[in-house]
Amino acid sequence: MSRGDGLAVLDAAGVEALLPMEDAIRVVAKVMARMALGDVRQSPRSRMDLPGMGRLLGMMPGFIDEPACFGIKVATAFPGNAAAGLPSHCGAVLLFDADHGAPVALFDAGAITAIRTAAASAVATDALARPDASHLAVLGSGEQARRHVEAMCLIRPVTHLSVWGRSADKVARFGAEMAEGHGIAVAPCATVAGAVEQADIICTTTSATDPILTGGLLPAGVHVNIVGASFPQQREVDGAVLARGQLYVDHRPSALALGGDIQAGLRDGLIGEGDIRAEIGAILAGKAEGRTTADQITLYKSVGVVAQDLAVAAHLLARVATAPPTIVQRLRM
Repeated sequence: MSRGDGLAVLDAAGVEALLPMEDAIRVVAKVMARMALGDVRQSPRSRMDLPGMGRLLGMMPGFIDEPACFGIKVATAFPGNAAAGLPSHCGAVLLFDADHGAPVALFDAGAITAIRTAAASAVATDALARPDASHLAVLGSGEQARRHVEAMCLIRPVTHLSVWGRSADKVARFGAEMAEGHGIAVAPCATVAGAVEQADIICTTTSATDPILTGGLLPAGVHVNIVGASFPQQREVDGAVLARGQLYVDHRPSALALGGDIQAGLRDGLIGEGDIRAEIGAILAGKAEGRTTADQITLYKSVGVVAQDLAVAAHLLARVATAPPTIVQRLRM
């Protein structure tokens, strides 16, 4: 797209319309492999704390060699927004023309993040979970829980879903929605132990600051996606989970800098940095080995990396050219 076309703008509904989960999984898998090959440059996530409990502004720039694109994701976190019926995370992804440096796209970051996070978990699950995995357990009942059910059903033959959350009413509503939307048997669970006891795949999608999943609860052969906690002060799993499983990450430097679960495990001496076996992209690129036995426990720790956002934004920009004019807005710079 040339600068003369103006800045392409997609709100959340526009992103949703142009980014089906199947496409997101394919795009994210490609960029994660390119990360392992050294074709991506990204600076560590920076944050500025804002007045008010837990409020912050985050900034994440990056560059991808193929397809050539660069840009920045700018996002806020306002934990109190839920009480007002608003999303806790808001922001935008700004994409620039790789040849001339002009801004070419401004896309809603909330929708991109929601979709690509679950897509990345699907990529990791496809690389690590048993091929016959059919029982999914989801801890949490919010946006990421919903997205993860969608993504898991696309890459494994899911027939049963167990759900745990802090609100029984929300869990019940969420379970009914998932049963109707995906045609699977759903069991709302009063305890985490009850939710995961028969699971082949577990997805933790909460903002917990204290572990909700402990190592003693993991069944043999399970694959766990640890995705809800993306800041050092957050933890969804305890050190025993990390010690029992084969640990993989989305991006090693980011996981060490931002993964509160991993940092606690290191501090407690339950794991060492060498226990991070590889980035998922290394498996996709043929540079690392994944699951080797059916009884093995595998873990994927995600903190989110801007390369995934930029790859998805580049895919969206390519789709904008043929999108209905009612979906895409344009701004002249």
